[in-house]
Amino acid sequence: MTSSASKGAPREEGQITVLIVGFVLLALLLASVVMAASAVYLEHKKLLSLADGAALAAVDSYTVGDIGGGNLPSTSLVDARVLAAANSYLQAISASSRHDHLSVAGGTGSEPGGTAVVVLTAVVHPPVVSFLLPDGILIEAKATARSRLIQ
Repeated sequence: MTSSASKGAPREEGQITVLIVGFVLLALLLASVVMAASAVYLEHKKLLSLADGAALAAVDSYTVGDIGGGNLPSTSLVDARVLAAANSYLQAISASSRHDHLSVAGGTGSEPGGTAVVVLTAVVHPPVVSFLLPDGILIEAKATARSRLIQ
């Protein structure tokens, strides 16, 4: 009886191998996506730190404004000086050697109240999936800093 039952039953040998290969491929795909997302996140944090430093350097380029009715002078920032100070800071620390296509973007300048705004952009090339994105991923970081005169 066992010989006749085994003749009619389909063979299931090797089916688990296909399932294992499928799960391994899925796990590798998931790992590569996590690595790419982590690389973009870390590069954005580095760019944000760089933008913070450039904003702090730019806010020090203020000029003392009129007293304007009060007894304390105010700070005055000019867009051109903020841009020049940010570029000077980036050159001084050789930031372009650590970030691909690093540039100071539009929106960099001054705002009322002695606030400097620095916007930086760079390109990230994530590991493993870089062949899918040969141009990389453009990231942007914006930092603000304010100068205040105190007595």
